[in-house]
Amino acid sequence: MSHAMSMIGSPIDETGMLVRKDGAFILQRDRGGSYVLELPRVPVDHVQKRVRVQGVLCGEDRVAADGVCAA
Repeated sequence: MSHAMSMIGSPIDETGMLVRKDGAFILQRDRGGSYVLELPRVPVDHVQKRVRVQGVLCGEDRVAADGVCAA
């Protein structure tokens, strides 16, 4: 796992650039690395913009996001 102390179920509060790749939404983290986001809504207004994502780590480099907002 690329996040040294992150465990499944850990809360996530990260900022970075939201991008779309192969039909998925990806957070390119400010601190390096990336997360694939599982989202309740499609955040098309935030693609290619800096965002804040809050949620729970649900797999290696995968976050069940509560939502996406501008950072």
